[in-house]
Amino acid sequence: MASLKDLRTRINSVKSTQKITRAMQMVAASKLRRAQDAVEAARPYAQRMERMLGSLGSSMLERDGAPLLLVGTGKQETHLVVVATGERGLCGAFNSSIARAARGDIRALLADGKKVKILCVGRKGRDVLRREFGSLIIETIELVGIRRISFADAQPIALRILDMFAAGEFDVCTLYFNRFQSVISQILTRRQLIPASLPEVGEGTGPDLGDAIYDYEPEEEEILAELLPRNLSVQVFQALLENAASEQGSRMSAMDNATRNAGDMIDRLTMFYNRSRQAQITSELIEIISGAEALQ
Repeated sequence: MASLKDLRTRINSVKSTQKITRAMQMVAASKLRRAQDAVEAARPYAQRMERMLGSLGSSMLERDGAPLLLVGTGKQETHLVVVATGERGLCGAFNSSIARAARGDIRALLADGKKVKILCVGRKGRDVLRREFGSLIIETIELVGIRRISFADAQPIALRILDMFAAGEFDVCTLYFNRFQSVISQILTRRQLIPASLPEVGEGTGPDLGDAIYDYEPEEEEILAELLPRNLSVQVFQALLENAASEQGSRMSAMDNATRNAGDMIDRLTMFYNRSRQAQITSELIEIISGAEALQ
């Protein structure tokens, strides 16, 4: 049985932990607001570019000479898996959910006889995947020290992917990240970057012009040659913003739960301490009374 001193020490230790988790919750709440504003401001641009590429790309898919970023290499033998996670832990299941989904898909690809290469963005994804797929990780891009994600942070990642594709190092590229929905909800997302995954052109994507014929200046090939690499950078940037908001939301929720759990533990330990102290006082009183009666 723990002594009263041990119980006091443990209560003080839990109180110190509770102060830390409460402070981390407040910091995460402050960062979440900025991250949420950034991701909501970036979504319309990314969505409109995707719709524009869907309109342009649908007419190019069956043509000869279509950009490889649009139609791919025609093979699906080598897959590049880009796993975007955070740099730090203490954020609930944010990192583990992304790594778990990527790990399951990598196993399925390897079972089908495909070749897989892994590009990690963030240390946490690398730490999880290297236990099983360490030989498949070709590079880890760390974002340590970056307080606010900017387009300049996403461009080197996109250029690395484009350079690898131009060198023929893979056929299909898929990006894994969490899409921010709310503080307690993030949506695991798999987004195919190469070949470009374009939305279907249908109602609601533009004015209904019937059988109107569009003339482009310059030609569609030139427009796509410029927009496809830019769209890849935009998609990577959007994923990083979504991840940043999702991470802070998950951390805020996790630290709130940790603070509540610490409070419950303090209450239980305090009650146990009071009972132990009362039992010790009662035992001492009984000994005093018994000794006094023995002297009479």
